[in-house]
Amino acid sequence: MAASLHIAGIRKVYGKGDKAVEVLKKIEIDVAPGEFLILVGPSGCGKSTLLNIIAGLEDPTEGELKIAGKNVIGVAPAQRDIAMVFQSYALYPTMSVADNIGFALEMRKVPLEVRTKRIHEVAAMLQIEHLLDRRPAQLSGGQRQRVAMGRALARDPQLFLFDEPLSNLDAKLRVEMRAEIKRLHQVSGITSVYVTHDQIEAMTLGSRIAVMKDGILQQIGTPDDIYRRPANTYVAGFIGSPTMNFIAGSASGTGAGALFSFEGGSLQLPCPAVGKVTLGQRPEHIHFADDATWRGVVTLVEPTGADTYVVVKTGVGLVTVRTPPSTQVLVGDNVGLSVSDHHNNWFDAQSGLRLA
Repeated sequence: MAASLHIAGIRKVYGKGDKAVEVLKKIEIDVAPGEFLILVGPSGCGKSTLLNIIAGLEDPTEGELKIAGKNVIGVAPAQRDIAMVFQSYALYPTMSVADNIGFALEMRKVPLEVRTKRIHEVAAMLQIEHLLDRRPAQLSGGQRQRVAMGRALARDPQLFLFDEPLSNLDAKLRVEMRAEIKRLHQVSGITSVYVTHDQIEAMTLGSRIAVMKDGILQQIGTPDDIYRRPANTYVAGFIGSPTMNFIAGSASGTGAGALFSFEGGSLQLPCPAVGKVTLGQRPEHIHFADDATWRGVVTLVEPTGADTYVVVKTGVGLVTVRTPPSTQVLVGDNVGLSVSDHHNNWFDAQSGLRLA
């Protein structure tokens, strides 16, 4: 049965006195049974440290951690009933695939008949039944990662922890394995926490995403919440590819009649505040308009097949526009830009926090 995960006030400090470094700062997260939570952020933000604390590989300096309602601070990793999949496959090279998958069960003295049945169930789930007699050296990277996941799945744990498991795979395999992990979660229903720095993985895999920076939880919410209603400019800029466009300016008046003025142009947009603000617009919400007063010069055209990204140099800096592949613009063209009235993200110019 899937377990809940309760993280309350978790701090982690390395060192003492003047040399102390606080890498986790009062993290508060509740994960519901069966949920798939993504911890995302740049290298050094504390996400792997938090995962290690959940696993019991490190102890927190302060805070409360409960799995299935039970306090596990100080409980050994082996007693937490969790399974981890790491960036490195960590397979036993002298063992067959079947023996690697069943090793944890063997250590728990599970009878051979039960163990064999479970190995074949997991292999069927991962579509690696034909590989059971092979050694890890005879497998591709994607097959090895499937075996590593199979070893974790065989135990039927109450909590699954993933630490950047796809980082060693090429781009095509990453996409395939991402879909495989999502399918496995839907089938198993095991509560999962997944660490990544890849925001595409975060958006496609998670039922909720926790965005971290410098040991601080910036925002937690569904992929749609994070993408459409980012809590601050950091989250807005980190999630989304290409990144959100930021336009610094000043708003005079509020409501539908407000005028937002900036270097090189102005837009009549509903704004929640008066004074210096920053407008955030996703590339798909900025459009070309021949009669627009806000203008710029095309500096880069990037066809990607399904879309074409056009980078325009304006008075407020470079602006990226997402357009259909049929769009006919060339480097050096002078173009007009307009924005959608319904997808505005307004942020305080000083704090970067989202304006209500």
